Amino acid sequence: MSTFIPRQFYSQDEIDKLYPKELELQLVQILLRHGERSPVSPRFQNTGLRPYWPYCNHARQLSAVIKDTEDWDSLKFRRRLETFGSDDGPVIASGPAGEFDGICQPGELTDKGRETTRALGQRLRHLYIDQLKFMPQLIASSDMIYLRATPIPRALESLQQAFWGLYPPSARTASFPPPTIVTRTPADETLFPNDASCRRFAVLSRAFAQRTAERWNDTDDMKYLSKVLSKYMPGEANIAVDSHPRLSGIMDTLNATDAHGPATKLPKDFYDPKARAIIDKIAVEEWYSGYTESTEYRMLGIGGLLGDVTSRMTGSVERNGNDGLVEVGGDDGKLGKGRGGETVVKFAMSGCHDTTLAAALVSLGAFENEKWPPFTSHIAFEMFRKRSASSIPRTTTSVQQLASPKPQSWWSSLFGSTKTFKEDDAPTGIARKPLVDLTQSQRDELKDYYVRIRYNDKIMQVPGCKADGKHLDGDTTFCTLEAFKGIVDQFTPKNWKGACSSRLDEPAFPATVERAGYE
Repeated sequence: MSTFIPRQFYSQDEIDKLYPKELELQLVQILLRHGERSPVSPRFQNTGLRPYWPYCNHARQLSAVIKDTEDWDSLKFRRRLETFGSDDGPVIASGPAGEFDGICQPGELTDKGRETTRALGQRLRHLYIDQLKFMPQLIASSDMIYLRATPIPRALESLQQAFWGLYPPSARTASFPPPTIVTRTPADETLFPNDASCRRFAVLSRAFAQRTAERWNDTDDMKYLSKVLSKYMPGEANIAVDSHPRLSGIMDTLNATDAHGPATKLPKDFYDPKARAIIDKIAVEEWYSGYTESTEYRMLGIGGLLGDVTSRMTGSVERNGNDGLVEVGGDDGKLGKGRGGETVVKFAMSGCHDTTLAAALVSLGAFENEKWPPFTSHIAFEMFRKRSASSIPRTTTSVQQLASPKPQSWWSSLFGSTKTFKEDDAPTGIARKPLVDLTQSQRDELKDYYVRIRYNDKIMQVPGCKADGKHLDGDTTFCTLEAFKGIVDQFTPKNWKGACSSRLDEPAFPATVERAGYE
């Protein structure tokens, strides 16, 4: 399945079961895969598949920010793509029917991708606003919402579309200011497994990919793929994990074509159900088996992001600014007050990729028997508080007094010497401090809080939360926040960049399998 087909909205009976009255929803964090896109590279032109697709009609109405003499303005423009002609001279790229406008760049979010990500935002609105009354119907600012995207345009555009669905113009006041969207430079990006900027992770990922090739290239499954598809390969070469194109590249074009119209389809052999199942199974192993078996793989590939997710949870408990307000530049991070006077970030949404979602779930032991994440998939990390717990907000004073003195804050240890605010304003408290290093008083701060994961509206199970005392009574899918943090602590990096540049000549595989999803 290349496009996620959502189920019907939860019924009221389902809502009553999924959201028990004894629990109060406090924080929701969404990781969303971008919507449908064109292939990241042109492939299989020998089958008649055109390299340029006419599904990006936003290119007809682009806008650029212009610095005028004293003020800012905008320039409306239409984009056309230029390429090489038969004599190497420049020609305008055209689609299957000779279209010049609306032509997609490789890997660009298409019109359908924009539609499905906006629809995802509408679904989130229906659940968290209309049904659960968790977020307000009308907002005057986005202070309570944390938005982030990777530097890849399709992720940012998908996030924008989803936000539009969550809060369309009719749900924003006339004075609503532009929302803040946080991004990072590619060298600092942890919102996807960043092998381009993490040398040690690149070593690990290549080793696991090579192991997958050695396991599968001579199997009956691969012979079946060659029987069905090798006639379309360059030189009619056999299909292999490491063929040219790679098996994962074949899957990329297959899924992108399957998600779009008849003008950009491959021969029907590519859509053979048995072949697709084999491709999906092997690709999942190639890309994600490392997260299942290696703590180091989890730490370098997705540990920074899940550390962020968990820190935002503990920050929401502590009300110390570590729940996202510092990240978006609130005026007073220490007191947890944003520019609009909000006291806490309640909703976070990040535009990312298939490799983000699968890596996160596999690292938590919650991806068993799942297929490759389709376009517009999403994960919802939901944090709840028992209603029987004290309703008085916890302050940071006691937590700061309990914290052991450190030469630098968690913020500076994560980002080095780069400072975007005063060092004294850096969040303190539990944050990324490992569970084993917390005082009993700090552990008590986490009591009565629970974490649950929904993936494409399906409740997921973290195996380490099944044990007695690590989940809500009667439901093992509600992890205690303490147990969830303890699991994530196992692979949250203390110095990601340092770890990325170390152990480059060390073995890639651990001596024994280090199971995911456990403390």
